[in-house]
Amino acid sequence: MAKTKTTYTGENVIDFINSYVDNEQKKADSLQLVKLMKEWSNAEPKMWGPTIIGFGNYHYKYESGHEGDAPMLGFSPRKAAFSLYVYSDTQKSQLLLTELGKFKMGKACIYVKKLSDINISVLNELSLETIEYLNEHHECSCRKKKAN
Repeated sequence: MAKTKTTYTGENVIDFINSYVDNEQKKADSLQLVKLMKEWSNAEPKMWGPTIIGFGNYHYKYESGHEGDAPMLGFSPRKAAFSLYVYSDTQKSQLLLTELGKFKMGKACIYVKKLSDINISVLNELSLETIEYLNEHHECSCRKKKAN
């Protein structure tokens, strides 16, 4: 079975942004996304793989038997556009996309050129919907631990 590339690396998030992102607006947007996703997820930013900044984590397992860990929320400041990993395929998320602004949709992520192209409050709602979905369907760091 193939090894998952998107794993926690321990690299420093701010060092990554400063060395990888060469556009000042994209750098500022990256730092803003770090601040927002940290607040929304209540989790510290961590590097997952070489270019994904993730927040929190969950464990997934497919019917094929493939399993692993992934961030609950995340983004990658790629050259062409930000890849935002904030989407769960729920009815609420689909409705929210109509209000998000200017973006392109991939299979599991949302591509955005710059933050000013989208509605940040809608991004917040999409992120919270994803955390709720993951909490209901996977073992994740977002799950509240029961008191003894």
